[in-house]
Amino acid sequence: QVQLVESGGGLVQAGGSLRLSCAASGNIFGIYTMAWYRQAPGKQREFVARITNAGSTVYADSMKGRFTISSDADKNTVYLSITNLKPEDTALYYCNAVKVPERYWGQGTQVTVSS
Repeated sequence: QVQLVESGGGLVQAGGSLRLSCAASGNIFGIYTMAWYRQAPGKQREFVARITNAGSTVYADSMKGRFTISSDADKNTVYLSITNLKPEDTALYYCNAVKVPERYWGQGTQVTVSS
């Protein structure tokens, strides 16, 4: 089993920045990819970005520019930095880990952006 714990969310004003963290623990050997998703109220969960254990990154087209995914292997932690936050970024942000054939999810961290 893999446990994922997100943190770093909060209430911020538009134009501000946040760095979300996702700490992985448990049987983490073999995790190939970790990713961030988000789900806004009344909407489906959407992909934000992912990073492989080799450091390769992929972003959703709509997330390029203001979102940066990174990782610290020593801390088993993945980060998502968001700049110039907009009210439409308000969502529950989830961490995801792929360890074939399983996918693991965290409980999410809430980001609320006020205008």
